[in-house]
Amino acid sequence: MLNLQPLRARLGPPFQPFTIRTSDGRSFDVPHSDFIAIGRGVVSVIDQEDVSHTLDALHIVSINEAAPQENPNGS
Repeated sequence: MLNLQPLRARLGPPFQPFTIRTSDGRSFDVPHSDFIAIGRGVVSVIDQEDVSHTLDALHIVSINEAAPQENPNGS
């Protein structure tokens, strides 16, 4: 099981968006701390379509910084 403490630490200020990857190859973007809840052995992530995904901590294989998003206004 992944130690969830580093994931909890990412929620504190300053928050930086990140991506969670699972053992089956799925990835879940966390653009803001309001989109994630962390339990003892599970993590719940809300996606852009407002769908909740519950992940078993055992299947979380990496947590990476999210790629910077391009500004559509070009600034």
